[in-house]
Amino acid sequence: MSRNARTTCTTRSTRSTRTARRFALVAACALALVALAGCTAPAEKPAAETPKVVAATFPVTITDDASRTVTIKAEPQRIVSLAPANTEIAFALGLGDKVVGVTTYDDYPAEVTKITKIGDFTTPNIEAIAAAKPDLILATTGVQADVLAKLEALGATVIALDPQNLAGVYSAIERTGKATGAISQAAALVEGMKVDVDAITASVEGTEPVSAFVEIAQNPLYTAGTGTLLDELITLAGGTNVVTQPSWVAYSAEQVVKDNPTVYMATKGSMSDPAQLSQRAGFKELSAVKNGRVVILDDNLVSRPGPRVVEGLKEIAVALHPALVSK
Repeated sequence: MSRNARTTCTTRSTRSTRTARRFALVAACALALVALAGCTAPAEKPAAETPKVVAATFPVTITDDASRTVTIKAEPQRIVSLAPANTEIAFALGLGDKVVGVTTYDDYPAEVTKITKIGDFTTPNIEAIAAAKPDLILATTGVQADVLAKLEALGATVIALDPQNLAGVYSAIERTGKATGAISQAAALVEGMKVDVDAITASVEGTEPVSAFVEIAQNPLYTAGTGTLLDELITLAGGTNVVTQPSWVAYSAEQVVKDNPTVYMATKGSMSDPAQLSQRAGFKELSAVKNGRVVILDDNLVSRPGPRVVEGLKEIAVALHPALVSK
């Protein structure tokens, strides 16, 4: 239920190889077109065009998700990330060697274990951030809204990223690319994500939507309603969220039983064993329990609004349409 790896009710990555595959695909398509044109053109084929690289120029100005206009005067060399999704975006853009501070919640990619920790996601340590001497801080909103002013007081440039949907994730990646000079990398990453999303949605196109519920916390039970990234992923994956209330919702067990979803999904952080669900009062009568359609999702894939969210979409699509979407 995170916003940038939300913890409680408020808290991935194409690697360089995936980007290379995208460029290779572009080159292959170009060669194929030349081959077709060869029916009427000379046999000799021109070399495939190299993907256009956009040169970074500074200063640049962007509008962040806190509706702040931020100007980056020079290409950042020392970056502090205050959210796991932001960290994943930075690494996916090839900026890992510039990241000098992350939160204790950051666990991907593996390299982050060697980076200085500057506090946790909900309460970043201002002194530790200052000690890292960042010239760019990638923050978020929500629980971090009250520290934005404190961070700006350090004299560093602060960008707040808080995507609420897939389009917002794309935008966050593109704005991070613009702010760091990694414009071409961001464009390639987003294009690759869109290709993957299109492939997943095409595999379930025309199918009957499967009713679903997703548990993101229990005791009390919490779920994702309309207007959330998780709700959008369910829809794109060929499902219908039984929850019609907006945002993050406290839900009753009685209502879940009444809704009787065909597929019951839960994040690992809330439930680790599908068999646990049948032990709850009334839940053994759920269609999902009777038919063995209780699925555990990777929190980091379905909740972090970063590059790996496409992998989360696939997890959900496999849960809803296992016969159509391969793992």
